[in-house]
Amino acid sequence: MSECAHDCSACGVDCPSRSGSGSLLAPANAHSKVKRVIAVVSGKGGVGKSLVTGLMAVLTQRNGFKTAILDGDITGPSIPKMFGVRDPAMGSDEGILPAQSRTGIKMMSVNLLLENDTDPVVWRGSLISGTVKQFWSDVVWGDVDFMFVDMPPGTGDVPLTVFQSLPVDGILIVTSPQELVGMIVEKALNMAKMMNIPVLGIVENMSWIACPDCGKKIYPFGESRTAKIAQEHSIPLLAQLPMDPALARECDTGVIELFNEDWMDGALAAVERCPNRVVG
Repeated sequence: MSECAHDCSACGVDCPSRSGSGSLLAPANAHSKVKRVIAVVSGKGGVGKSLVTGLMAVLTQRNGFKTAILDGDITGPSIPKMFGVRDPAMGSDEGILPAQSRTGIKMMSVNLLLENDTDPVVWRGSLISGTVKQFWSDVVWGDVDFMFVDMPPGTGDVPLTVFQSLPVDGILIVTSPQELVGMIVEKALNMAKMMNIPVLGIVENMSWIACPDCGKKIYPFGESRTAKIAQEHSIPLLAQLPMDPALARECDTGVIELFNEDWMDGALAAVERCPNRVVG
Protein backbone atom coordinates (compact mmCIF):
# COMPACT_ATOMS: atom_id res chain seq x y z
CA MET A 1 0.00 0.00 0.00
CA SER A 2 1.38 3.38 -0.96
CA GLU A 3 1.64 6.41 1.25
CA CYS A 4 -0.53 9.41 0.46
CA ALA A 5 1.09 11.86 -1.96
CA HIS A 6 -0.66 15.10 -1.08
CA ASP A 7 0.30 17.86 1.36
CA CYS A 8 -0.73 16.54 4.77
CA SER A 9 -0.33 19.99 6.35
CA ALA A 10 -3.34 21.23 4.39
CA CYS A 11 -5.45 18.11 4.91
CA GLY A 12 -7.79 17.32 7.75
CA VAL A 13 -8.17 13.61 7.00
CA ASP A 14 -6.83 11.29 9.67
CA CYS A 15 -5.34 8.84 7.17
CA PRO A 16 -2.75 6.11 7.89
CA SER A 17 0.06 8.32 6.59
CA ARG A 18 -0.80 10.97 9.18
CA SER A 19 -1.25 8.55 12.05
CA GLY A 20 1.80 6.52 11.14
CA SER A 21 0.02 3.22 11.72
CA GLY A 22 0.05 2.23 8.05
CA SER A 23 -2.96 0.01 8.65
CA LEU A 24 -6.33 0.30 6.93
CA LEU A 25 -7.96 -2.42 9.03
CA ALA A 26 -11.54 -1.60 10.00
CA PRO A 27 -12.42 -2.12 13.66
CA ALA A 28 -14.52 -5.16 14.42
CA ASN A 29 -17.80 -4.77 16.25
CA ALA A 30 -17.21 -4.47 19.97
CA HIS A 31 -19.32 -7.58 20.54
CA SER A 32 -17.56 -9.71 17.93
CA LYS A 33 -14.64 -12.09 18.35
CA VAL A 34 -13.71 -13.65 15.01
CA LYS A 35 -10.72 -15.98 15.18
CA ARG A 36 -10.15 -16.75 11.47
CA VAL A 37 -11.25 -14.93 8.31
CA ILE A 38 -11.11 -16.91 5.06
CA ALA A 39 -11.82 -15.11 1.77
CA VAL A 40 -13.25 -17.17 -1.09
CA VAL A 41 -12.26 -15.53 -4.37
CA SER A 42 -12.42 -16.08 -8.11
CA GLY A 43 -11.05 -14.26 -11.09
CA LYS A 44 -14.41 -14.32 -12.87
CA GLY A 45 -18.06 -14.95 -12.15
CA GLY A 46 -20.01 -18.14 -12.58
CA VAL A 47 -17.40 -20.60 -11.33
CA GLY A 48 -19.11 -21.56 -8.06
CA LYS A 49 -17.54 -19.25 -5.50
CA SER A 50 -20.72 -18.93 -3.44
CA LEU A 51 -21.18 -22.71 -3.58
CA VAL A 52 -17.71 -23.27 -2.17
CA THR A 53 -18.31 -20.63 0.51
CA GLY A 54 -21.53 -22.32 1.55
CA LEU A 55 -20.00 -25.80 1.61
CA MET A 56 -17.03 -24.66 3.69
CA ALA A 57 -19.36 -23.09 6.23
CA VAL A 58 -21.49 -26.25 6.37
CA LEU A 59 -18.48 -28.53 6.90
CA THR A 60 -16.71 -26.42 9.52
CA GLN A 61 -19.96 -26.00 11.46
CA ARG A 62 -20.52 -29.75 11.25
CA ASN A 63 -17.03 -30.31 12.67
CA GLY A 64 -17.95 -28.37 15.79
CA PHE A 65 -16.66 -24.90 14.89
CA LYS A 66 -18.70 -21.73 15.23
CA THR A 67 -19.04 -20.52 11.66
CA ALA A 68 -20.21 -17.36 9.89
CA ILE A 69 -20.54 -16.07 6.33
CA LEU A 70 -20.07 -12.45 5.32
CA ASP A 71 -21.65 -12.16 1.87
CA GLY A 72 -19.43 -9.62 0.16
CA ASP A 73 -21.03 -10.14 -3.25
CA ILE A 74 -23.29 -7.13 -2.77
CA THR A 75 -24.76 -6.97 -6.29
CA GLY A 76 -25.17 -10.74 -6.71
CA PRO A 77 -25.92 -12.19 -3.27
CA SER A 78 -26.96 -15.85 -3.13
CA ILE A 79 -25.93 -17.10 0.31
CA PRO A 80 -29.31 -16.69 2.11
CA LYS A 81 -31.16 -18.60 -0.62
CA MET A 82 -28.73 -21.53 -0.39
CA PHE A 83 -29.50 -21.85 3.31
CA GLY A 84 -33.23 -21.18 3.08
CA VAL A 85 -32.90 -17.99 5.14
CA ARG A 86 -35.65 -15.51 4.30
CA ASP A 87 -36.31 -13.48 7.46
CA PRO A 88 -34.81 -9.97 7.38
CA ALA A 89 -31.87 -9.07 9.58
CA MET A 90 -32.79 -7.33 12.82
CA GLY A 91 -30.95 -4.80 14.94
CA SER A 92 -30.26 -3.98 18.57
CA ASP A 93 -28.47 -1.29 20.53
CA GLU A 94 -25.25 -3.25 19.94
CA GLY A 95 -25.56 -3.35 16.14
CA ILE A 96 -27.03 -5.48 13.36
CA LEU A 97 -27.85 -9.04 14.34
CA PRO A 98 -26.85 -11.69 11.78
CA ALA A 99 -29.36 -14.20 10.53
CA GLN A 100 -28.81 -17.87 11.35
CA SER A 101 -29.28 -21.05 9.34
CA ARG A 102 -30.95 -24.21 10.62
CA THR A 103 -27.66 -25.50 12.03
CA GLY A 104 -26.60 -22.17 13.53
CA ILE A 105 -24.37 -20.71 10.81
CA LYS A 106 -24.43 -16.93 11.16
CA MET A 107 -24.68 -14.83 8.01
CA MET A 108 -25.09 -11.30 6.77
CA SER A 109 -26.05 -10.43 3.21
CA VAL A 110 -27.53 -7.39 1.53
CA ASN A 111 -30.52 -9.57 0.60
CA LEU A 112 -31.39 -9.70 4.30
CA LEU A 113 -31.72 -5.90 4.29
CA LEU A 114 -33.84 -5.48 1.13
CA GLU A 115 -37.62 -5.38 1.06
CA ASN A 116 -37.61 -8.00 -1.71
CA ASP A 117 -34.69 -10.33 -2.39
CA THR A 118 -35.13 -9.74 -6.13
CA ASP A 119 -34.63 -5.97 -5.83
CA PRO A 120 -31.48 -4.94 -7.74
CA VAL A 121 -28.62 -3.27 -5.92
CA VAL A 122 -27.68 -0.38 -8.21
CA TRP A 123 -24.90 1.23 -6.23
CA ARG A 124 -21.58 2.81 -7.06
CA GLY A 125 -18.36 1.05 -6.09
CA SER A 126 -17.61 3.22 -3.07
CA LEU A 127 -21.01 2.49 -1.51
CA ILE A 128 -20.62 -1.24 -2.17
CA SER A 129 -17.17 -1.27 -0.57
CA GLY A 130 -18.49 0.70 2.40
CA THR A 131 -21.29 -1.82 2.90
CA VAL A 132 -18.81 -4.69 3.10
CA LYS A 133 -16.86 -2.82 5.78
CA GLN A 134 -20.10 -2.19 7.68
CA PHE A 135 -20.88 -5.90 7.61
CA TRP A 136 -17.61 -6.36 9.50
CA SER A 137 -17.86 -3.40 11.88
CA ASP A 138 -21.60 -3.03 12.50
CA VAL A 139 -22.74 -6.66 12.71
CA VAL A 140 -22.77 -8.36 16.12
CA TRP A 141 -21.03 -11.59 15.11
CA GLY A 142 -20.30 -12.81 18.63
CA ASP A 143 -17.84 -15.68 18.98
CA VAL A 144 -16.84 -17.09 15.58
CA ASP A 145 -14.12 -19.65 14.86
CA PHE A 146 -14.25 -19.31 11.07
CA MET A 147 -15.75 -16.51 9.02
CA PHE A 148 -15.95 -17.10 5.27
CA VAL A 149 -16.17 -14.02 3.05
CA ASP A 150 -17.95 -14.68 -0.25
CA MET A 151 -16.19 -12.22 -2.54
CA PRO A 152 -17.44 -10.75 -5.81
CA PRO A 153 -15.49 -11.87 -8.89
CA GLY A 154 -12.44 -10.03 -10.13
CA THR A 155 -9.74 -7.89 -8.53
CA GLY A 156 -11.59 -4.57 -8.16
CA ASP A 157 -12.87 -2.33 -5.38
CA VAL A 158 -14.53 -4.86 -3.09
CA PRO A 159 -11.73 -7.47 -3.05
CA LEU A 160 -9.25 -4.66 -2.39
CA THR A 161 -11.45 -3.32 0.42
CA VAL A 162 -11.73 -6.76 2.02
CA PHE A 163 -8.01 -7.46 1.81
CA GLN A 164 -7.16 -4.06 3.31
CA SER A 165 -9.99 -3.68 5.84
CA LEU A 166 -10.50 -7.20 7.20
CA PRO A 167 -7.86 -9.35 8.93
CA VAL A 168 -7.91 -12.04 6.24
CA ASP A 169 -5.97 -15.13 7.34
CA GLY A 170 -6.10 -17.02 4.06
CA ILE A 171 -7.65 -17.27 0.62
CA LEU A 172 -9.38 -20.07 -1.24
CA ILE A 173 -9.39 -19.58 -5.01
CA VAL A 174 -12.27 -21.11 -6.95
CA THR A 175 -11.96 -21.98 -10.62
CA SER A 176 -13.35 -24.22 -13.34
CA PRO A 177 -11.37 -26.35 -15.83
CA GLN A 178 -11.52 -24.12 -18.92
CA GLU A 179 -8.17 -22.78 -20.13
CA LEU A 180 -9.43 -19.16 -20.16
CA VAL A 181 -10.41 -19.42 -16.51
CA GLY A 182 -6.94 -20.73 -15.74
CA MET A 183 -5.45 -17.49 -16.97
CA ILE A 184 -7.76 -15.50 -14.72
CA VAL A 185 -6.86 -17.67 -11.73
CA GLU A 186 -3.31 -16.42 -12.07
CA LYS A 187 -4.60 -12.85 -11.74
CA ALA A 188 -6.21 -13.78 -8.40
CA LEU A 189 -3.01 -15.48 -7.29
CA ASN A 190 -0.94 -12.44 -8.19
CA MET A 191 -3.32 -10.12 -6.33
CA ALA A 192 -3.00 -12.30 -3.22
CA LYS A 193 0.79 -12.05 -3.47
CA MET A 194 0.58 -8.27 -3.86
CA MET A 195 -1.58 -8.05 -0.72
CA ASN A 196 0.70 -10.50 1.15
CA ILE A 197 -2.16 -12.83 2.06
CA PRO A 198 -1.57 -16.61 2.12
CA VAL A 199 -3.32 -18.73 -0.51
CA LEU A 200 -4.54 -21.93 1.12
CA GLY A 201 -5.18 -23.60 -2.23
CA ILE A 202 -7.45 -23.94 -5.23
CA VAL A 203 -10.88 -25.55 -5.49
CA GLU A 204 -11.91 -26.55 -9.00
CA ASN A 205 -15.65 -26.64 -9.62
CA MET A 206 -17.49 -28.34 -12.50
CA SER A 207 -14.55 -30.71 -12.90
CA TRP A 208 -16.42 -33.83 -13.94
CA ILE A 209 -19.79 -35.53 -14.30
CA ALA A 210 -20.60 -39.02 -13.07
CA CYS A 211 -22.22 -41.20 -15.75
CA PRO A 212 -25.71 -42.07 -14.42
CA ASP A 213 -25.43 -45.61 -15.81
CA CYS A 214 -21.90 -46.78 -14.94
CA GLY A 215 -20.59 -44.07 -12.60
CA LYS A 216 -17.55 -43.37 -14.78
CA LYS A 217 -16.19 -39.82 -14.58
CA ILE A 218 -16.77 -37.71 -17.69
CA TYR A 219 -14.76 -34.51 -18.18
CA PRO A 220 -17.01 -32.11 -20.14
CA PHE A 221 -14.35 -29.38 -20.46
CA GLY A 222 -11.52 -31.73 -21.38
CA GLU A 223 -8.21 -31.92 -19.60
CA SER A 224 -7.93 -29.43 -16.76
CA ARG A 225 -4.96 -27.06 -16.44
CA THR A 226 -5.71 -26.25 -12.81
CA ALA A 227 -3.31 -28.83 -11.36
CA LYS A 228 -0.52 -27.47 -13.55
CA ILE A 229 -1.21 -23.87 -12.49
CA ALA A 230 -1.28 -24.93 -8.84
CA GLN A 231 2.04 -26.72 -9.23
CA GLU A 232 3.63 -23.75 -10.98
CA HIS A 233 2.69 -21.52 -8.05
CA SER A 234 3.52 -24.15 -5.38
CA ILE A 235 0.01 -24.19 -3.95
CA PRO A 236 -2.22 -27.26 -3.53
CA LEU A 237 -5.25 -28.23 -5.58
CA LEU A 238 -7.52 -28.96 -2.65
CA ALA A 239 -10.70 -30.27 -4.27
CA GLN A 240 -12.38 -31.01 -7.58
CA LEU A 241 -16.15 -30.69 -7.38
CA PRO A 242 -18.36 -32.45 -9.93
CA MET A 243 -21.39 -31.08 -11.72
CA ASP A 244 -23.89 -32.85 -9.49
CA PRO A 245 -27.67 -32.44 -9.93
CA ALA A 246 -28.37 -33.39 -6.32
CA LEU A 247 -26.06 -30.68 -4.98
CA ALA A 248 -27.55 -28.11 -7.36
CA ARG A 249 -31.01 -29.07 -6.13
CA GLU A 250 -29.96 -28.70 -2.49
CA CYS A 251 -28.69 -25.17 -3.18
CA ASP A 252 -31.76 -24.17 -5.19
CA THR A 253 -34.15 -25.36 -2.47
CA GLY A 254 -32.23 -23.87 0.44
CA VAL A 255 -31.01 -27.10 2.02
CA ILE A 256 -27.27 -26.98 1.29
CA GLU A 257 -26.73 -28.18 4.85
CA LEU A 258 -27.82 -31.66 3.70
CA PHE A 259 -24.57 -31.97 1.71
CA ASN A 260 -22.88 -35.23 2.69
CA GLU A 261 -20.08 -36.01 0.23
CA ASP A 262 -16.31 -36.12 0.72
CA TRP A 263 -15.40 -33.91 -2.25
CA MET A 264 -14.34 -30.96 -0.07
CA ASP A 265 -12.35 -32.84 2.56
CA GLY A 266 -9.01 -31.49 1.29
CA ALA A 267 -10.24 -27.90 1.43
CA LEU A 268 -11.71 -28.45 4.88
CA ALA A 269 -8.39 -29.77 6.19
CA ALA A 270 -6.50 -26.81 4.72
CA VAL A 271 -8.86 -24.31 6.34
CA GLU A 272 -8.72 -26.01 9.72
CA ARG A 273 -4.90 -25.89 9.58
CA CYS A 274 -4.87 -22.20 8.64
CA PRO A 275 -2.84 -20.21 11.19
CA ASN A 276 -3.95 -16.85 12.46
CA ARG A 277 -2.03 -14.04 10.76
CA VAL A 278 -0.10 -11.63 12.92
CA VAL A 279 -1.36 -8.25 11.73
CA GLY A 280 1.06 -5.41 12.35
